[in-house]
Amino acid sequence: MSKRDYQLSILAGLIMGLLVLPVLKAVDPEVFARFACATVPVFLVMTPLGLSIAYSLGRRAPVLWQAGKFAVTGVLNMLVDWGALASLVFLFRRYFGIDSRDFILAGVTVYSFSKALSFILANINSYYWNKYWTFGVYAGGKMKSEFFQFFVVSVLGFIINVFIASSVFMAAHPPRGFTMDQWGIIGAAVGSLAGFLWNFLGYKFFVFRSR
Repeated sequence: MSKRDYQLSILAGLIMGLLVLPVLKAVDPEVFARFACATVPVFLVMTPLGLSIAYSLGRRAPVLWQAGKFAVTGVLNMLVDWGALASLVFLFRRYFGIDSRDFILAGVTVYSFSKALSFILANINSYYWNKYWTFGVYAGGKMKSEFFQFFVVSVLGFIINVFIASSVFMAAHPPRGFTMDQWGIIGAAVGSLAGFLWNFLGYKFFVFRSR
């Protein structure tokens, strides 16, 4: 495991630790208040540790090392998506007095707008981490066509992700015991799972198929 891998794993851990905070606040404010201070240090330690284990296993089966990096990138992308979503919903509520189910544009709710923006941010993040770290693609000769392929896969994943997340969120009121913020995260989780499956297949067999 190279020095660069350690540095990137620490950076990924820091970003994940910060982004999980708004998600925790949305899911359970009491848990957020209790564990907020420990969240970043835990991710800073566990991310490099987990990758070290994947690297050790990868000496016998190299695919496990790439799978370990892909898993870290996947969790990071998920938290960019969810963390940005939760942060935007909180910002609209606090500074504009607009709830997540209110409409801000014709047929577009705060939740759908926030989910779309958070997904775009997550996909930009995903491209660079997967290209330069997970798959190790440094050559720039085919970057334009590669980025176009990535864009096509991501746009379809974007549509799947936002449509499913918004459908789950708007289909029914939160079950008993769930707040609107918790239900929003659940919607994001379902959308992220569907988008993850699509993106993995697209990146693996279309965008980065030579790797």
